[in-house]
Amino acid sequence: MATTNDLKNGMVLSLDNALWQVLEFQHVKPGKGPAFVRTKLKNVLSGKIVDKTFNAGTKVETATVDRADMTYLYHDGTDYVFMDTRTYDQIPVPEDVIGPAKDYLLENGEAMVATHEGRVLYVELPPSVVLEITHTDPGVQGDRSTGGTKPATLETGAEIQVPLFLESGTKVKVDTRDGSYLGRVS
Repeated sequence: MATTNDLKNGMVLSLDNALWQVLEFQHVKPGKGPAFVRTKLKNVLSGKIVDKTFNAGTKVETATVDRADMTYLYHDGTDYVFMDTRTYDQIPVPEDVIGPAKDYLLENGEAMVATHEGRVLYVELPPSVVLEITHTDPGVQGDRSTGGTKPATLETGAEIQVPLFLESGTKVKVDTRDGSYLGRVS
């Protein structure tokens, strides 16, 4: 148990039989009335984000979430297998837990896997990864009012928008949070 004074970003709380991660918190002391803590919480399993207000000093139940750096090994049917880099234990992670991050997973790629009581909660990739373009159509210069983009397929099978001058075989940096093109890598 902790009080609302102990809240930190990233802390996981157990409220109403669900796990909630603290995204933001703010201690507020109005001129009139008691102090309170305004928080923005994200449901760890569903991803739903809610705003919740607590009275200052209220006790909240914290959940123990183990975060471990792991290496992605391979895809096995509906599971993605990760290996703990410290203990060499292999754990299967269901596809629905990984979500859209699967589009940026390369074999031997690093990821942070969070577990609670032996159950995998979520997989967090680095903010950006370097991937190779396996297929894209040649760019055509023509009438356009903005810098043009075209679809490109990456080595993981994901499709992103890239500038017209890029060709197949080019390595690019991709943002894993929204799948946007960040730049070319030489």
